Amino acid sequence: MAIGFAIRQPKVLHPVDNEDLRLLLLENISQEAVRAFQAHGFHVDHSAKAMSEDELVQKIGSYHAIGIRSKTKITERVIKAATKLLVIGCFCIGTNQVDLRAAAGSGIPVFNSPFSNSRSVAELVISEIIALSRQYFERGWEMRQGIWNKQSKGCWEIRGKTLGIVGYGHIGSQLSVLAEAFGLRVLFHDVINLMPLGQARQVESLQALLQQSDFVTLHVPELPETTNMISKAELAHMKKGAYLINNARGKVVDIPALVEAIQSKHLAGAALDVFPAEPGSNGAPFDDLLNSWSSALRQLPNVILTPHIGGSTEEAQRMIGDEVSSALARYLNYGSTLGAVNFPEVDLRAISADVASNVRVCHVHNNIPGVLRQVNEVLSPYNVEKQYSDSKGDVAYLMADISNVSPQDVNRLREQISQTNANILTRLLV
Repeated sequence: MAIGFAIRQPKVLHPVDNEDLRLLLLENISQEAVRAFQAHGFHVDHSAKAMSEDELVQKIGSYHAIGIRSKTKITERVIKAATKLLVIGCFCIGTNQVDLRAAAGSGIPVFNSPFSNSRSVAELVISEIIALSRQYFERGWEMRQGIWNKQSKGCWEIRGKTLGIVGYGHIGSQLSVLAEAFGLRVLFHDVINLMPLGQARQVESLQALLQQSDFVTLHVPELPETTNMISKAELAHMKKGAYLINNARGKVVDIPALVEAIQSKHLAGAALDVFPAEPGSNGAPFDDLLNSWSSALRQLPNVILTPHIGGSTEEAQRMIGDEVSSALARYLNYGSTLGAVNFPEVDLRAISADVASNVRVCHVHNNIPGVLRQVNEVLSPYNVEKQYSDSKGDVAYLMADISNVSPQDVNRLREQISQTNANILTRLLV
């Protein structure tokens, strides 16, 4: 006899005030993400361009969520103007374009997609290694000028050469596997000890990696300690005739020092996909940002310049759109902060759809003693089905599901929790 099990469907939750949630998506975020948000019933305004700080300050007050990539900067000033904002989605790897501390202090979690474009970036690096080694970027440009320049001088196979990877995270480790398949010897340097993949070997210092590598590729975040981590002294440690590749963050490399190293023929070439400052939209002038050394950079031989396209593949953008849109929808609909980069990670199992009188409390508060006692006093007339809280730095987050709440009690309940002395933001979902 077959035994069947009834699958209890999760209850779809809604904010107590029942205000239509409005989302602003900038920088040409995947249309699949737009459709996913619309399927949840959210109103979506979508733009292919970034916005300046002044533009955001004017517009952000109408929105409950915003999705950006790397060009739009969400500063403390923007966050102060975002009176309705509940969540920020970075549809990319990095989050340095957002003031994470100010966002957390305003009760706004920030989500990103740290792994979805790893393969795209790794494949770009492999293509750049081959292009630099064979100088075919130069040969292709010459052909467009009508010049036939068939030569082998200074052109190399990559088999048997050494690739040095600075930062052995998801991109660096994937790149390591691809590089070995091409016959490259792989070294890597990271601030922590990591298990290498394949035959890759971790070296003890950045200097040791630079001295041994024919190609050096950077995969580190933008932090105070990584700003200009490759400057004049580090470039001098690199092998004569080596190549530098930066698909990480623009401020990691001292550009004037790199220009000098290539002009002196100490380095044989470089590939840059990121820059210390980048235009806010397609078609914007590049020279206006790079100032005095931009023309020198563009005129260097065997230097590949690309407009921050490391993660710009259909596959990567689709996966990023899926991951970040799902994270934002889970927070807006259910309060889950799993995967947030600046916020305590808290989640509760779904409320069953057949439970009509349950209310989910989502309470962001300052991380000070006595908060749970105050909140639980407010909740004491009701049955607390489940509750979980956690903290990160100065911010704490409590989720609780309570039952036997009458419709008349819901607004009073929210007001009482909001009036506790540590309150940052309180949402009730029903």
